[in-house]
Amino acid sequence: MSSLDASADPLLLGRPVTVSVPATSANLGPGFDSLGLALELRDRVTARVDAAGDDDAGARVAIRGFGEDTLPRDESHLIVRLILDLWASRGVSAEGLRVSLDAENVIPHARGLGSSAAAIITGLMLGNELLAEELRLSQDDLFQWGSRLEGHPDNIAPAVFGQFTASWLDEGEDPTAPDARFATLVRPVHPDVRAVVGIPAFEVKTEAVRRALPAEVPHSTAAANSGRAALLGLALTSAPEHLLAATRDYLHQDARAEAMRPAYESVMELRSVGVPAFISGAGPTVVALARNEDELGNAVDVFSRRGFLVKTPEFAQDGARVEL
Repeated sequence: MSSLDASADPLLLGRPVTVSVPATSANLGPGFDSLGLALELRDRVTARVDAAGDDDAGARVAIRGFGEDTLPRDESHLIVRLILDLWASRGVSAEGLRVSLDAENVIPHARGLGSSAAAIITGLMLGNELLAEELRLSQDDLFQWGSRLEGHPDNIAPAVFGQFTASWLDEGEDPTAPDARFATLVRPVHPDVRAVVGIPAFEVKTEAVRRALPAEVPHSTAAANSGRAALLGLALTSAPEHLLAATRDYLHQDARAEAMRPAYESVMELRSVGVPAFISGAGPTVVALARNEDELGNAVDVFSRRGFLVKTPEFAQDGARVEL
């Protein structure tokens, strides 16, 4: 770890801080790398910083739930790395200190529900909250940092702000560059809409399915997708009767079908009977936006027959938050 006098005022020693961050669904069909939803499935992580001797300094990580058998338990853990990176950006380091994490992971990993975005925002928020107040970054600063790390804001925005988000690269050309600036609009989902989430047992890596995307698409395809994405913002917030048309994707789902055939087939089956459904993020999770009990029942039935884990979470009204 880096180096800071253990008695320094910039850090709040000996006081645990707990942050919870919701799962997120991105793309929502045509809103590639720009649209997202926050779902009330929350990872909760508590962090504490204490003065320590040479033999006890460093990081200690306890994990329950997803990743408990695979994630690192030391300073190589993503959340710990981001805590330290944020401190370093504020001129604070961690020599002679012990950072302890206690993580309860509810969001499945590599399933298209924003687990990496949740980890990024958790690390940044914990690092921020453990600083003295005068050194803390703003919520927008954390949103910018997280979006640059991910390279796109579609999961980061709902993880930070909750609800339904439409985000874009506002300044710069390289979304990972230090001068990149993102913007987002946050709106509530129409009260008639409910989420049904089908989570397959297999994983899909985002990098792998991105490689399946075509390098170019015809102008007509781009135009068709733009129309559906524009409609989706209205349908999801004020005109849910148009959600089936609005969730029609032309850019990525067909290209990725072979990497997640059971998930893709469930999307097609649901859409064939009028239920708005799409691959969540990079997949393989599928989200259906049910507008009545029949559609909800159809979605639960399709997912259950395919052996998917079924969840019906509320839309998260809050994004990442400090829990008392």
